[in-house]
Amino acid sequence: MPRTMDQELRHATVTEAAWRVLVRDGLTALSVRKVAAEAGLPPSSLRYTFPTQASVRAAAVSLLIERLTVRVEHAKMAERGRAGARAILLELLPLDEERRTEMEVTVSFLALAVTDEALRASHEQTHAAIHNVCAQALELLGVSAGSVELTHAVVDGLALHLLGQTSGSPADWAIDALDAHLEHLLNAR
Repeated sequence: MPRTMDQELRHATVTEAAWRVLVRDGLTALSVRKVAAEAGLPPSSLRYTFPTQASVRAAAVSLLIERLTVRVEHAKMAERGRAGARAILLELLPLDEERRTEMEVTVSFLALAVTDEALRASHEQTHAAIHNVCAQALELLGVSAGSVELTHAVVDGLALHLLGQTSGSPADWAIDALDAHLEHLLNAR
């Protein structure tokens, strides 16, 4: 990589490197030094963009939310009604490598946020983003906002079970369960 790099490109490069370290080595191994090595940058140059471990973590969470938001916006533009709600909620399930990686990052933050107050804000950001996606889906479905917590719980449960499966295992059961949940919501209104 060139020694001088556009700030936006540097931010993206470092954040992507942080993701790779997170997924490969876990959140406890996420350090400025490891991320710099993964990004192919000297640690001293990284300190200007991300001076602390907390700033690297915050960037990883921001990237997670940004990616999810972009995918949800695309899904909302492509579909309406039940199909739109389904498409949006499917973006929360680890059905491909990108979403699986995002779920692994989310679960890493959640697991450590239980005992590390410094990570609580990161977990709360991802939790709020997922809650918001569920609310958007139910709005497209035309269902009461009172069902957002239930839908959030269903999606979280399905996502965790999928994450527990070997990568590439069939996920039809989870999609069928999500469809059954949406059908239940439609019939209950």
